[in-house]
Amino acid sequence: MIRKTTEKMISDVKRRLGLALGMVFALTLPVMAEGTCETRDFEGKGYAVCTVPAAQESNLRLWLNGPDGKVLGDFTSIRGTLAPGEGLAFAMNAGMFHSDYSPVGLLIQDGAEVTPIVTPASRGNFGMLPNGVFCAGGARPFQVIESRAFASQRPACRIASQSGPMLVIDGELHPRFLVDSDSRYIRNGVGTSPDGQTAIFVMSNRAVTFHEFGRFFRDELGVRNALYFDGSISRLYAPELGRADFGRRMGPIIGLVGQD
Repeated sequence: MIRKTTEKMISDVKRRLGLALGMVFALTLPVMAEGTCETRDFEGKGYAVCTVPAAQESNLRLWLNGPDGKVLGDFTSIRGTLAPGEGLAFAMNAGMFHSDYSPVGLLIQDGAEVTPIVTPASRGNFGMLPNGVFCAGGARPFQVIESRAFASQRPACRIASQSGPMLVIDGELHPRFLVDSDSRYIRNGVGTSPDGQTAIFVMSNRAVTFHEFGRFFRDELGVRNALYFDGSISRLYAPELGRADFGRRMGPIIGLVGQD
């Protein structure tokens, strides 16, 4: 117990240092797509909220590897792939990944399946069914779909990322979330407006439980379907908020590209 507590304290210190360095770095970056990201408070906790309307759906991108086939892994590398005149409005990690940074579940880029969908239950957060898929560029601009329904329906997506668990399912919190849970992490995820016209990406600014995070999507944002991306490695790039988080390398990364 002492060892686990010490390791968590060391991890928290490293994370705070990374956030501080990232904020200093972000102050030197251009602010783009003004109004995309904001900070909102709910139940005494702060959340970074970045929204993408349907009109900007085609500017939402999902990255994994660079032109050389090697994992990009961080926001600086992502920015290095952008064309002249393009800039990164915001970005965050977009799902769980293996030790080689390959996605745990489904990943679709530019309409092509990179890794297949995974539907069985398993250990860990990803396998806490129901889990789900975030899909953009299909029949609706944005959708969060339960994984088994996705596998059955096979909707078209320009980009898609599978993760888990679902945070909100048809307006209800995941049945395994506990009000009195003591599992707290800085967490990030995505939800969609009921009409599918807006994608809402969220990062908690402090450690929260699954139940608290889900309540923010459902009760504060009015989201009926939301998906958890991750917790222990969650990172946000949002120069509008003065953030460019450093830290552990990531697998899939999602973000909005605009004009520099």
